[in-house]
Amino acid sequence: MKEPVAKKAITLKTLTKKNVWDVQENDIFRMLENADKDTDVKDNKRHFVDIIRTAFMIEELKDDSSIIKGKYEKLDYKVGNVSMDDAGAKTVWAIKKRPIVRVSDLTYENIHHITATKLIEVLERNFGGGWDSLSQSTKDIIESGFDISTTTLPKDRLHKPGGMYEKKMADGFEVLEIAKGMWVEAIFAKVKPEMEKPRLTLQTRDEDEIPDDDFNNHDDEEEEVDEPDFNDDITEDNYRTTFDIESDPDEEAEDISDFGAED
Repeated sequence: MKEPVAKKAITLKTLTKKNVWDVQENDIFRMLENADKDTDVKDNKRHFVDIIRTAFMIEELKDDSSIIKGKYEKLDYKVGNVSMDDAGAKTVWAIKKRPIVRVSDLTYENIHHITATKLIEVLERNFGGGWDSLSQSTKDIIESGFDISTTTLPKDRLHKPGGMYEKKMADGFEVLEIAKGMWVEAIFAKVKPEMEKPRLTLQTRDEDEIPDDDFNNHDDEEEEVDEPDFNDDITEDNYRTTFDIESDPDEEAEDISDFGAED
């Protein structure tokens, strides 16, 4: 039995707008601290900070007193020191992962980093008109990370045994029910499995296939055609010429008129 392959730790060099959602505040401080040991990273630190900002709120604290730090910590910020210039001067940062509370917070980068339960919470907090009330761009983002199914039925039919509701729940879907008078819209959500990128494979040749060399040689070969040997002597017996002569309509007309004139 194969042991699961451990994921490599994310560093600033491997940080992207997608995997930055996998790290936490303490990871950011650790990566920035180690950046000073790598010249390539140190010279491009501002670039990596821009990536960090896509997933984290960053506040630079001019006043690093314990009172100010405490206020940010009560708001679930992590406070720490980072060096952002070549001189190595320390700056106090308060950072916090950007919350996903509204559908407008959903992006193609973070949609794969939330659970179906979290998605239902976000939808429930923002919903009014149901699935169709969402913009097409928001639907596309959600459906890039989740399988979505919807149905609208009378209240007494939605939970009918053996119906769609029961089947979806048995298949691991989370559901959001939105009351619409005597009817209910049910929105089912389930995380899509991560798709592996296809690997390049070399196709094996069947035994019945024509080898490339033979195929190319066949293309290059021309059919042999018996051509006349112009060095042979030409005689009355072996010389023959055939022409297809088409009649000229003007000449035919002229002949007819001449025939009439003679009469």
